[in-house]
Formats: sequence, structure tokens, C-alpha cells
Amino acid sequence: MSNKNTDDLQRQASENTLGLNPVIGIRRKDLLSSARNVLRQAVRQPLHSAKHIAHFGLELKNVLLGKSSLQPEGDDRRFHDPAWSSNPLYRRYLQTYLAWRKELNDWISDADLSPQDISRGQFVINLMTEAMAPTNTLANPQAVKRFFETGGKSLLDGLSNLAKDMVHNGGMPSQVNMDAFEVGKNLGTSEGAVVYRNDVLELIQYQPITEQVHARPLLVVPPQINKFYVFDLSPEKSLARFCLRSHQQTFIISWRNPTKAQREWGLSTYIDALKEAVDAVLAITGAKDLNMLGACSGGITCTALVGHYAATGETKVNALTLLVSVLDTTLDNQVALFVDEQTLEAAKRHSYQSGVLEGSDMAKVFAWMRPNDLIWNYWVNNYLLGNEPPVFDILFWNNDTTRLPAAFHGDLIEMFKNNPLTRPEALEVSGTAIDLKQVKCDIYSVAGTNDHITPWQSCYRSAHLFGGKIEFVLSNSGHIQSILNPPGNPKARFMTGEDRPNEPLVWQENAVKHADSWWLHWQTWLGERAGEMKKAPTRLGNRAYAAGEAAPGTYVHER
Repeated sequence: MSNKNTDDLQRQASENTLGLNPVIGIRRKDLLSSARNVLRQAVRQPLHSAKHIAHFGLELKNVLLGKSSLQPEGDDRRFHDPAWSSNPLYRRYLQTYLAWRKELNDWISDADLSPQDISRGQFVINLMTEAMAPTNTLANPQAVKRFFETGGKSLLDGLSNLAKDMVHNGGMPSQVNMDAFEVGKNLGTSEGAVVYRNDVLELIQYQPITEQVHARPLLVVPPQINKFYVFDLSPEKSLARFCLRSHQQTFIISWRNPTKAQREWGLSTYIDALKEAVDAVLAITGAKDLNMLGACSGGITCTALVGHYAATGETKVNALTLLVSVLDTTLDNQVALFVDEQTLEAAKRHSYQSGVLEGSDMAKVFAWMRPNDLIWNYWVNNYLLGNEPPVFDILFWNNDTTRLPAAFHGDLIEMFKNNPLTRPEALEVSGTAIDLKQVKCDIYSVAGTNDHITPWQSCYRSAHLFGGKIEFVLSNSGHIQSILNPPGNPKARFMTGEDRPNEPLVWQENAVKHADSWWLHWQTWLGERAGEMKKAPTRLGNRAYAAGEAAPGTYVHER
């Protein structure tokens, strides 16, 4: 596989992984219902359809005569092979496809349907047209070249890869070579130990690497929907190591991968388990409070915890960092297209019946929402070009899926439906009602400009639900790069702003632009809130919380 191919796959994977992957899902029934609506429209409005068929005919004539100006969008990498523009046959093939796709979208846009039905219809039509793209066929010029270069071996390799995926990957193209990595061997290798374990989580303390450390420790809370080692992926990309180099006493939660037996675990279960971990960190370090970082659904969990502490009058969290965390769940993206009362109830019912929501099912739903980046890319690479799936640590981690217990899944759906964190005392956890305006600790909130999973405007609105001092930072990255953002990347940029207007775009217009990674800015912010320096501990844990299993612990290996 060429380096350019690998880079493209890795870039698109990085932009489309992680996230509170649609916990709602898209039901086949909803897609079929939208498709039926589209067909009904064709029957009901024959003149409307005839007009678009005639227009398509005219465009087709221009294509055949070589007079069409249709070309793919500049950022559509599928058609970058010179053959699509220089070879007359290929150019006509591509332009016929573009004309057909455009006419179908125009036809549904002009139809006499409600705005929601138009959006749903476009989604279904896009699924169909992207599946039938010329690049997904054996006529793909890259595939043809590869066939002749390898004497036909690429086709045999592709068929072999297809057969493997049919048997082992539910018929979906594999995104990564899962045999290339092992957690604890070449991923999640920072030195540390499990210092506390309960049914829900393991608490890992990392070995300090500086002679002195800040007195106030840092506790990192990952999403329940993914495994924790995204924070310790490789030595170069490890947020854990960056924190250790920054003199932080670093602890990370590793959530257990639940099974049907844990179907009753809800948000309060996770809060209660996290409270025990907080007490362990404070006992081990001798600090009276700690700093906390939560990402995605881990950010929701941290928010519920600090809300609970505010309600009980406890001040165990000094400052909170939220990464790509949406607390104000007003949905304004594709997830919302198929969301209604029936969908939400069906999603809850489905997970209650099976006890858990499978991570692989969520990943599949998400893949079909970004088919070019997460399906057809790999279809071309694995089957048409006969390449092995790429070796890429982020993709391994993203495919090392975890399950959600039915009760927690239900709690998340209720949050989508009722948006309780935006209203005082609308959410109750662990026996207390939560009012985020009573949370007075400092907040550092990070979002990504290219993040379509947790859109940055939603993260901005979410940060302003708290009653404390807010530092909002906007990184020029997608969802995963907003977390994995080590310093030294020449393309990395971020924005900060002192003013706090209600409108995110007004904030963006007046924000100050900075070069490099937000990690460096956060390092300063956190350092100012991490207490005095003291001698680093020479051993992990203490008498009450003895160091046990070496990092990355045992729960991370549960499949």
C-alpha cells in the first residue's frame, strides 16, 4: 500500500472515530420507511419526476458529447487518480455518476415533503449513491493498475480478505489489522499499577517520572464507551506521559466491560464507583481535593459527579477539564434525523432485552452514518486493491469496543430526550438533584472545529452551564485529534477567548489564535491549579490501597 493511501485512511479514521457513538441508532425500519416515502413521492408527482428525468437526459447528452462541466468536489479524495480527468471514458463514467447523484438529490430537495422527510430522504439516497460510486467497482483505475501490476494476485487477495470479513467481521470491511497490537505490549505501556478495584472500575496510578510532583493529583475519567488506553496509546501520543512530565500525580480510571449480568448499572452506579475512586486517590496522595479530566461520556459522568458533590456540600474536585463533552444535548446533526419518541423507546427496549448495547453494533451504526470514510474506503483498500487492512493504533483502539449496560444506555437516551443538565434539579443521581450553576470549580473545556460527533458549538453551550470560571478552548481538529494532540504538530492550532458571549460564533470571531497544541496551554492552566511542589512518592499506593496488578490492569483485557 502506498504511503499516500495509508495516510488518507489514517486521516479519515482519525476524524471519524470515538464519540458517544450514536447510542440511539438508526433502525432498518426507519430507513425503509424513508425509502418508501421517496418512492411514494415519485408516484404521486409524476410531472415533478418527469421534469428531473428530462433534465438528467440533457446533462447525460452533454456528458456523452464531452461538454459537461461536472466534476467532483475538491476535497473528494476518491477521484484523485488522474485517469478520472484525463481518460475520456473514465471522465464520462464519472460525470454520468455525478449527474445521476445530483439529479436525485435535486429531485428530493424540490419534492412536496416536510423538511424532516426531505432530510431523511437525502440521507437514504446518499447511502445508495455512495454505495454505487464508480470507485467501489473493479473499474476503479487504481484497482485495474494493481491487477496488472500483480498479475491478478490483488484480486485473489481481495477475495480472501472479503471471505475473512464475512466470517469474522459481520460482513463489514476490516478497518485495521487487529493482530498487530496488544494492550500492555505495544499499547498502554506507561508504568503504573492498579491501586484500587471495585466491580465497576480499576484505578491505575502511574509511576512519577520527575523528582518533584504537584501536591494536588489528577484523575482522568475516560468514556464508558471506549477503553481507557486512548490516554496512553503510544509513548509519543500519550496524554498520561505528558501529564507525568508536567509533574502531575496521574491516576486513570479503567472501566469494566459490562455483560448481561450488569444490565442494571446506570449513571448512579458509575457515580458511586467513581466516588470510591476519588476517595482512594485522596487517601493515597494525602490531598484534600483533586483535579479531574473527563472525555465524552466520561465528561458527562464527571459533570454528574461534581453536581452531586455540589448538592452534598463536598469540595473534593478543585478543577474540572472536559474534552469534547456535550452536556446540552440539543441535537442539530445527522443523529437527530431519525430521532423521535418511537426510535428512542425502541433503542431502550432493544438494549433492555439483550442486557447490554454492544459496542460493535454502535460502531456499525456510526459507520453507516459516515460510509465513505468508514466503509467504502476500506472496501477499496482491502478488496479491490487486495491490501491488508492498515496497521494503525487509533483504529485498533476504536475497534476494541466495549458494551454499555442497558440501564446506563437508558439514562443516556433520557438525557438526549429531556436535556436535564440545562435545567436546575432536573437530573437526579445517587440520591441528589443536580444544579450545575452550583458547581463553582474552574472549568477547562476543549472542543474541535471539525468535530461532527460532538459539535463544538454544543460543547461551548455545555461549558456555560456551570457556575464557575470557564476557559473554553477550540482546537482546529476532529474528535479524536482533540484528545490526541501532542505538541510539535506544525498544523496544530487552537483558539482561546476571554469574553463569554451567548453565541458560539460571536466568541469565535473575537477569539485569539495560537500555534501548536492546546496541551501546552492546558499544562499551564492545570499547573496553576495543582498546588505546591513536593517530593515524588517512591512507591505506588499506600497501606490501605496496596499496588496490585501492573498497568494496564485486568479490566482492559475483558472482551
